Amino acid sequence: MLDNVSRETLDKLEHYADLLAKWNPRINIVAKSTIGEAWTRHIVDSAQVFAASDKQDGQWLDMGSGGGFPGLVCAIIAAEKSPDLKFTLVDSDQRKCAFLRNVARETGTQVTVIAKRLEQIDPVNADVISARALASLSDLLPFAKRHGNQAATVLFQKGRNWQAEVAEASRDWRFQHEVLPSTTDPEAVILRIKELEHV
Repeated sequence: MLDNVSRETLDKLEHYADLLAKWNPRINIVAKSTIGEAWTRHIVDSAQVFAASDKQDGQWLDMGSGGGFPGLVCAIIAAEKSPDLKFTLVDSDQRKCAFLRNVARETGTQVTVIAKRLEQIDPVNADVISARALASLSDLLPFAKRHGNQAATVLFQKGRNWQAEVAEASRDWRFQHEVLPSTTDPEAVILRIKELEHV
């Protein structure tokens, strides 16, 4: 997943993992049990979302960024691979946003961090929207519709219940979706959603 990025990008991601380990005891960014395997569970897991994107430029919105997964990892990779992509990370937790700004500053990554709830910000008109472990698909799609443009690609990381979530969301929404197997968790997938319309 990260075998085609430069040493410089890898160094930035390794520094990110170090900062996560340093900050996590104070503000509980990710589950304590996952810190020992942060590279696989958080960095590589997020990098596969960048690989699933088909956009080289435009606006990328990461919803409920938390510790920056997948959005900030994707932004670090994009700085090398797709420098015309602009990233906006939104999270309602001020402390997590402080962490995101610190990582961005220390890795020299250009991102916009907004410490608000998704319903409080103006529509972003994003070309790509991502989220990981934020809410059910039925709860996420209204935000994707509000903040994405007509041609937006939506990339949601989902766990073992993804099929039930797709079935439930399909009652109120029409959408095209591809199911991409996760490279880090055999029960997880990335849903790549397009042509989102409320029924």
